[in-house]
Amino acid sequence: MLDNSIAQPAQKQWLERAKGVLPGGGFGNFDPSIVIREGHGARVWDEDGKEYVDYLIGSGPMILGHDNEEVVEAIREQAGKGLTFFASNRHGIELAEAICQAVPCAEKLRFVSSGGEADMYAMRLARAHTGRDFILKFEGGYHGMSSDALISVFPDRLENYPNGVPDSAGIPEPVREGIYVAPFNDPEFIRQFLDEHGERIAGVIVEPLQRLIPPEPGFLELLRQETSKHGIVLIFDEVVTGFRLAYGGAQEKYGVVPDLCTVGKVVGGGLPLAAVAGQADIMAHFDKSVVGRDRFTLQIGTLSGNPLAAVAGLKTLEILRRPDSYDRLRKNGEAIMGFLRDALDQTGVDYQIVGDPVLFDAVFTKRSVKSYRDVLKADNSLAGRFNARLRQHGIFKSPGKIYPCLALSSGDLAWTQNAIVAAAKQLSAE
Repeated sequence: MLDNSIAQPAQKQWLERAKGVLPGGGFGNFDPSIVIREGHGARVWDEDGKEYVDYLIGSGPMILGHDNEEVVEAIREQAGKGLTFFASNRHGIELAEAICQAVPCAEKLRFVSSGGEADMYAMRLARAHTGRDFILKFEGGYHGMSSDALISVFPDRLENYPNGVPDSAGIPEPVREGIYVAPFNDPEFIRQFLDEHGERIAGVIVEPLQRLIPPEPGFLELLRQETSKHGIVLIFDEVVTGFRLAYGGAQEKYGVVPDLCTVGKVVGGGLPLAAVAGQADIMAHFDKSVVGRDRFTLQIGTLSGNPLAAVAGLKTLEILRRPDSYDRLRKNGEAIMGFLRDALDQTGVDYQIVGDPVLFDAVFTKRSVKSYRDVLKADNSLAGRFNARLRQHGIFKSPGKIYPCLALSSGDLAWTQNAIVAAAKQLSAE
């Protein structure tokens, strides 16, 4: 490991300044006690100069790592020609073509600036297309910050299904009543519920790999079958899984094609860009000349499809299409999974490695993890202590995910292994 002993007062000063202007002293999206100064490859440095191997990677977008030379050069070249136009541009059109070629359900798409915005539009399209009002989501599934989405994402008060719990103040009761909540990986509940209420439901939205939890064999196929049976729009939220699980996302990996999907993170190459995509007849609701005034779905965004994000996304997808990119990404993840197993096996604590080699973490529980409630029943205080020890030893990650990236070097992996071993030993000693 490199020497992290030199500390400067810069971080403390920035934290004090943040408290003066930011609620909670941060941006709301990650631990505000750390201020990142820069990132290169698979590493980041905080304002005190402490170095970390980065497994947060911007919450997923930096699949190539930080400051990839080809992506940076594409951005630099476009920056000299214009940052944004609020008008169509060739790079945005080329990126739309690349996404539609890669993603099985994507016949047409519309760009937005964030994954949460794309999810909001996907649910609105489902309502416009079916003429129905209700949306079914899965407990623990994250679909952005809209009022519709912030129902039972991380509830600590569990209700009987299909009742949901608002995760935020400011959500009107009629919104909560318009969202049904189901348990993930429970096919019998889905069959029975849709048989009873299917004619009221506009859309079913699901993360095909929910947070970390993979679908049980046949579960996504069941969703496809039951939604088709009841005339419901099936939406895959692939903001995380798109271009990460495979080039064609979860649809390619699991072989199940929804009616609509959302993509984000990776497709913007580290800049703000996302999209809602799907069947042409559903996407036609964005075109008033096709569907008429009453079925038209309005969509406007100042930065939607802006050329700077588009060129970053195009270059990122070009690199991901190169031979062995996904094999290397998976090998990196499999190596880290192995480090976790080897170290945690020595501690005697109960744990499961949950997820896919491209997106996973340790969950401290004896039982298999198939739904949000299984995660809630795990020893999350133990997970918190383990994550804190990893941070001490130079591992930068979210509380519940490890995102490997293609920039990881043998040195980064060796650092990671040493950090995991040291953190596990501390865990055993506590």
